[in-house]
Amino acid sequence: MAVESFMLPLGSPAPAFELVDTISGKTYTLDAFADKKALLVMFICNHCPYVKHVQHGLVELGADYEDADAAIVAISANDPVDYPEDGPEELGATGRQLGYRFPLLFDESQDVARAYHAACTPDFFLFGPDRRLVYRGRMDGSHPNSGIPVTGEELRDAIDAVLDDRAVTETQYPSMGCSIKWRSGDEPVLFS
Repeated sequence: MAVESFMLPLGSPAPAFELVDTISGKTYTLDAFADKKALLVMFICNHCPYVKHVQHGLVELGADYEDADAAIVAISANDPVDYPEDGPEELGATGRQLGYRFPLLFDESQDVARAYHAACTPDFFLFGPDRRLVYRGRMDGSHPNSGIPVTGEELRDAIDAVLDDRAVTETQYPSMGCSIKWRSGDEPVLFS
């Protein structure tokens, strides 16, 4: 069943993390990206049709911003017991196969997903130089079977605004996708 992103309040600080990249095996923290003006944190996975729909758009996004003053990091928090396709080995294999040019981290404890109030895959969080939230929600208006091409237009506009020292539009729409697959009996109360 598809769910919408929570839409964390703009201005929220980026929660810290320390997670292992399933592609390279390196450990990344929030501070590892401190030298970049913009930081995009994406919650994705392998099995979700909404993520599969935008995978090539994510590849293009990573390539297009690789040399920019922006960092991109993806995180998967799904329970690999019930969703083995979203386990760390499978995530790394998919990231290498697709040519992701950003780390794909595995949030085994699911604590990082809770801290970000991630609700679905994909879910996007863009932070400015002060690591305050300036954009959250969807990549663009495309979704499976919509007939709308994946362009990443809304997300790209927000990244470009940060890089150009412009205000990011406050007209933002929730992302839609598969719910985060919390461990059975461990579903968080995220939004009370």
